[in-house]
Amino acid sequence: MARQANTLFLEEWLKICSGSSSNTSADQSSSSSARAIIQAWAELRDCHQHQSFEPHHFQSLKILLDARTSLHVAEPQAKLLVSILSSTNLVIPLEAYPLLLRLLYIWVRKSFRPSSALIDSAVETLSHLLATEFGSKKSPEFFSEGVLLLGAFSSVPSVSESSKTVCLELLCRLLEDEYRLVSPFGGLIPDVLAGIGYALCSSVIVYYARTLNALLGIWGREDGPPGSVSHGLMILHLVEWVMSSFIKSRSQDKLQIFSKETLDTSRKDHVPFAVVMAAAGVLRAMNRSAPSQQGLQILSSLRISAENRIESVAQYFISKSRDYDNSGDDYATSLLLQCISLALARSGSVSSRPPLLLSLASALLTEIFPLRRLHARILESTHGTSGGLEPVKIKEHLSSVTFKEAGAISSVFCNQYISVDDENKMIVENMIWRFCQELYSGHRKVAFLLHGKADELLEDVEKIAESAFLMIVVFASAVTKQKLNSKFSTESQMEMSVLILVSFSCLEYFRRVRLSEYMDTIRGVVVSAQENETACVSFVESMPPYVDLTNPQEFQQKVDYIWFKDEVQTARILFYLRVIPTCIERLPGSVFSRVVAPTMFLYMGHPNGKVARASHSMFAAFISSGKDSNENERSLLKEQLVFYYMQRSLAGFPGITPFEGMASGVAALVRNLPAGSPATFYCIHSLVEKASKLCADIATQKPDMWKNWEGESEPCKKILELLLRLISLVDIQVLPDLMKKLAQLFVELPKEGQNVVLNELYAQVAESDDVTRKPTLVSWLQSVSYLCSQSTSGSAPSKGIGGEGSSASLRDPSNRDGINARLSSKGIWTENGGETTEHRIGSAWEILEGVCWRKMLNAGICAYSTWFWSWKLSFVAAGLLDGAFDVCCVSSYMSLSGN
Repeated sequence: MARQANTLFLEEWLKICSGSSSNTSADQSSSSSARAIIQAWAELRDCHQHQSFEPHHFQSLKILLDARTSLHVAEPQAKLLVSILSSTNLVIPLEAYPLLLRLLYIWVRKSFRPSSALIDSAVETLSHLLATEFGSKKSPEFFSEGVLLLGAFSSVPSVSESSKTVCLELLCRLLEDEYRLVSPFGGLIPDVLAGIGYALCSSVIVYYARTLNALLGIWGREDGPPGSVSHGLMILHLVEWVMSSFIKSRSQDKLQIFSKETLDTSRKDHVPFAVVMAAAGVLRAMNRSAPSQQGLQILSSLRISAENRIESVAQYFISKSRDYDNSGDDYATSLLLQCISLALARSGSVSSRPPLLLSLASALLTEIFPLRRLHARILESTHGTSGGLEPVKIKEHLSSVTFKEAGAISSVFCNQYISVDDENKMIVENMIWRFCQELYSGHRKVAFLLHGKADELLEDVEKIAESAFLMIVVFASAVTKQKLNSKFSTESQMEMSVLILVSFSCLEYFRRVRLSEYMDTIRGVVVSAQENETACVSFVESMPPYVDLTNPQEFQQKVDYIWFKDEVQTARILFYLRVIPTCIERLPGSVFSRVVAPTMFLYMGHPNGKVARASHSMFAAFISSGKDSNENERSLLKEQLVFYYMQRSLAGFPGITPFEGMASGVAALVRNLPAGSPATFYCIHSLVEKASKLCADIATQKPDMWKNWEGESEPCKKILELLLRLISLVDIQVLPDLMKKLAQLFVELPKEGQNVVLNELYAQVAESDDVTRKPTLVSWLQSVSYLCSQSTSGSAPSKGIGGEGSSASLRDPSNRDGINARLSSKGIWTENGGETTEHRIGSAWEILEGVCWRKMLNAGICAYSTWFWSWKLSFVAAGLLDGAFDVCCVSSYMSLSGN
């Protein structure tokens, strides 16, 4: 048997593998000095020489054991220990026997070639002690150290067969008769299991079956030690260690006996969790070993037997369980499920079998992620505190081996799912989707109740939920690869896509990390669902209704429920707000109006900017949808929604309504509503009215804001910028009204504000490539510039929101040279001699504009109107002005004139 460093002391290695100890023994050992160790041995020699065991001799034993990591026990020292134990004149206290036996154990494990004669002497002494002294001095420590030392002696190759037989007989008798001693002391189990492991590696196979029976059956005996996950892992790695030794030494007879006694035969006295872990140890040993060609046949048979044994135990659980995803509070079932999941996670590749898949699903949903059980216990308290649930239990679960290996178990679960039949796949899928719904419902209540009252407890519960989210995402990814292909009908694919989307919406709150599988799965199912109207409607109608969002029945007890503080619900709605736009084209307007619109408008008022922006994006997506559709119902709904949208958006601006979201919604409606839509007019009027109010407020609160326009992000600036942007977006029928409203707004601004806005207008018009709209904007800009100069000049005093009128900083628009030079420098019209349409319109406008200014300044409105219409006819007839341009010009000027 190979003496690897990490298995020199088998019990320490088992502790490490089970998560019961750190990876080093040095943590448990003090750094005793060489002088102290020498002195301790000297004290023990005095003890033997004077045949008197004093208290300081016990202290010497403790010093030696504290240094066990670096301690080397030589043969003379081992002889001293045997002499002390065999002395009839020494009265040794009970607590000293385990220490003396442990020092002998260190000697036999660290010695390269321990003396067989000395071991024979030690065996004889130990046998005498157990026969004469153990009855009166029995203790758990004496028992465990005796089993450990007997096993270690029996595994030494140089020891005589008779001594090995004595050791194994004593070991089996102790395990069969005195096993109750270790029942209350779980810390001694590693020593007992290590002794069994050494015994199994002995060359004497007569006691092999009895030793195996003790290993697998001691847990089920009356008053026996209670099984645990830690003990199960020790069994797994103990069997791995033993089987690796057999494989390396080519002990086919021992392999066959092990298979016959453990795997091929179902014994009632063998505890299921121990059998599962033993079979997993066999699989793990074979996966880590490189057997010779001669051993391939027996190892192949052993692998099949091990897998069959695990399956039979899993089938036993399935047969007696009516509800796979609810194990209840049965400790034996809980332990079995955890051990099955850990066994499969640590065994390597295991062939897919339905009982294994169902057992793994049950383990994940009830033991590894016991969220439904935790939620129920928390909610038992009427005050929202921990109630009957101890927070320390949750922390223990978070640090448990089972939870830490949740990722590996989930991977095995998905691999099992891929290869089983469709019927069992469907069973597991339904278990997972139901778990998602229950997790959302339960955690929504728990989070609302615990927030601010038991935040640490809530945080620990959510750590478990985050891991459950990762498991479900990986599983859903596997489902999409299996179910969303041509092998399945379109209806089946649509149904699965909707189920995955709804399940993900329930888990959105727990998505705390970026996960490529998550986004890939969503893209896959959305592509599958968005082409089918039935699937889109089914997904949308799964969204919680408006009444449940604002006044849920589950919060009817004495709880001050506020919808926007429900973070779990908000996360779910945010998922819908992000996904529904991808299938908005297939969504009937009636469904949008009945299901989506109320929630969309509700969450526009959510204080979280991310959520509010998603609501605005939903509105923009619906307004932009169905461009090629002739549905009157959808078109009418769009216009109806705009009125409430503007009210809802502007009521929360500034403050709740994010400007970027509102701007995207406004841009969408002016682009997609029919030309001349009343809803578009209402939108413009509402924006101008809001801008006027904000500018009036800012004039008194921040009068210097206009001097630093580029560096400010004031709400009034944002609204003005949006209005300026609409100049190039609104349809030609709405443009005159927009220009009229803007002109009225600009005139009321203070001088600094007018200068800033006109400069923005100059830049925007200069960059415009719209040859139809640009001439209209040029003339309108000149008019607005003139009116602003008049409203702030000394000859036409005005007391708008900017205060007293003052001299205009802009040059009089009637000054043709100044204005034309400024506009030409910005490229508003070309002077390269070309006969482009823009150039012809510009030239025509020069003739009209020069006369226009004089007429407007010197004549009445009626005279001006008559004069303008006569010029209109002549210019249209000459082909210099088009109809659309003329309508805009006339409407704009008439609006500015007050008609």
